[in-house]
Amino acid sequence: MGKGKKRAVLVGCNYPKTQFGLHGCINDVNTIKAAILKFGFHESDINVLTDAPGSSVLPTDANIRDALNRMARNSKAGDVLFFYFSGHGTRIPIFQPGQPFKQDEAIVACDLNLITDVDFRRFVNRLPEGASFTILSDSCHSGGLIEKEKEQFGGEHMTTPVNPNKPKPSKVKAKGVPFDDIHGAINIAASILHGAVDLGQKIYGIFGKDVSLKFHPHYVDGLMVLDPPEEDDGILLSVCEANETSYDLVLGNKAFGAFTDAMFNVLNQHMGAGISNRQLVAEAAIILKENGFKQNPCLYCSDENTSTPFLGGFA
Repeated sequence: MGKGKKRAVLVGCNYPKTQFGLHGCINDVNTIKAAILKFGFHESDINVLTDAPGSSVLPTDANIRDALNRMARNSKAGDVLFFYFSGHGTRIPIFQPGQPFKQDEAIVACDLNLITDVDFRRFVNRLPEGASFTILSDSCHSGGLIEKEKEQFGGEHMTTPVNPNKPKPSKVKAKGVPFDDIHGAINIAASILHGAVDLGQKIYGIFGKDVSLKFHPHYVDGLMVLDPPEEDDGILLSVCEANETSYDLVLGNKAFGAFTDAMFNVLNQHMGAGISNRQLVAEAAIILKENGFKQNPCLYCSDENTSTPFLGGFA
């Protein structure tokens, strides 16, 4: 793969003045931005969206999608694209006649609209051949956030035991919203939509064209090919299985995500030397275990991308 440009969209949602409020997600964005500047990213190619007071562009679903779409439109073979998210994740119950019950993964924008695994799969499939796209998601239920991507490293690979003696931070909050809570909020917002009888109709009625493909009224199986015909360049680093928890922490005056903090510490340890996607996830998992956290980082990507340098290597 030739050398190309490096572009990033970094999103942090603290959900202020809501029942879903978090503390460290905006700090996480600042941490990751400082890290990727050492990977050859330039300020002008990093798009930051947070719900900090006074933010000119909030991380709504529509604004996140717009930022990702602009990044995709400008990409060429050899480019390294990066999406970072710190905030809530959720699991969407999927009922299909004649199919087993399953729950799919999504991240929660600041307006409670959802970006799902299907949306990220479509994004990856739109990229030009030879461009890579890496997601680092510090949110609950984020394993499998790129639909159909292959799991390369997960919880079953971990042998490091959790340290039971590590003192916990003063405040610990899971970075996940039960889908029932989101459903309740949507029901309230959709109360004027008397004709909306199911969740998909309600969400489409509220968010219109910005709704996830998973809820689009014209979406049916077979409308588009979501399965890549061969291994692609989508890379996901996240909390492992869909039912695992990511944590928002407050330790003294510091608020941060445990997963992001572990990843940042590993990158600092290898600064200048480079580190593969698999090694980054494996070493972050050890740090989390040593600090008393049960969450298991995971890696989803093609076989080839397990050993490629994270974000194309250091500058």
